[in-house]
Amino acid sequence: MSSADVVIIGAGIVGCSIAWHLAERGCRDVIILERESHPGKGSTGKSMGGVRAQFATEANIRMSLYSIPFLEDFEEMTGHPSGYRRQGYLFVATEPQHLDSLRANYNRQVALGLTSVELLEAEDVLRLVPQLRGDDIQGGSFCSSDGFVDPHSVMNGFLRRAIEGGVRLFRGVEALEVRPDGVLTSRGFIATRNVVNAAGAWAAPIARSAGVDLPVAPLRRMLAPTEPFDRISHSSPMVVDMSTGFHFRPEGRGLLLAWNDPDERPGYKMSVDAAFVEKVLTRGVERVPCLAEAQVNPKRVWAGLYEMTPDHHCILGAAPGVPGFWLANGFSGHGVMHSPATGRILSDLILDGHSGLVDTQALGLARFAESRLLCETAIL
Repeated sequence: MSSADVVIIGAGIVGCSIAWHLAERGCRDVIILERESHPGKGSTGKSMGGVRAQFATEANIRMSLYSIPFLEDFEEMTGHPSGYRRQGYLFVATEPQHLDSLRANYNRQVALGLTSVELLEAEDVLRLVPQLRGDDIQGGSFCSSDGFVDPHSVMNGFLRRAIEGGVRLFRGVEALEVRPDGVLTSRGFIATRNVVNAAGAWAAPIARSAGVDLPVAPLRRMLAPTEPFDRISHSSPMVVDMSTGFHFRPEGRGLLLAWNDPDERPGYKMSVDAAFVEKVLTRGVERVPCLAEAQVNPKRVWAGLYEMTPDHHCILGAAPGVPGFWLANGFSGHGVMHSPATGRILSDLILDGHSGLVDTQALGLARFAESRLLCETAIL
């Protein structure tokens, strides 16, 4: 069928970022395989679009510290808008242990160079979002450089500039098997020395074809947009209720509501649970009483897939024992926000053999066999 220096499996935001970063480094003999008719039909197009640096681990914080300024300057670098809105993330603490976690995270974030994060007293939280029920709020944390982007626009920006630089996109072509000398696809064989698995929630079967056991599982997440709703400012930050996990942000003329059901089980479930609207609104009204007046059309609710790992951190780097097979998987809900850093790291590894952006050994696949799991407390 063809040949290339690098074949990337998956044309979502992660795969497109890797392609762009490679092309920027002068590696333009790159093919992206997309099994759908158009890129972005997987998790990218279903994302909430949040970007934040308020994480607990050094790896996630460092990836955010690279990615957020990148997304802020995205149009200048690529000629395409990212839709970045610097409205912040507000974590709302209602228990002493919440405050302890936020304080520990804050100290680590500041030590790594984040300058726009602050710890808040209860009255400061309510000053930011007066509509919150505040009788049990003990404090919180807020980072003004956190915010939201348009995932589809970022993906398209990466992809279009990569194609302008010589990268080839093969649409409607499914990767069937990763082999030592290339990739067998639904339209023939592509010879290559480097294969990148950027297949999102479908990454584990791709890895299995190369003899690699990849601990990545698909997990359904649902999002509910409200009808136009003006009781909460459209300049509000993303608000995270640490007591329930309910979170929301402005979207268009309304709000986008989210809650991760702890009873959800792994699987390729893309349909919407009819009970989700009641579940998310129940948690929402508990924290934001005026949401009792918000209207949600169940037909507008959508579902997407997180690609989960056991420690909620991505897997980046070479697949042990399979030369030339690279992994960019398991982002556990952080793929969009960390796509710029992922592109940089994978291009560094492929072209230089190392990357100084993060400790890639800490994020490598071997950590699971060696019981070196990471611990992220700031999980949504």
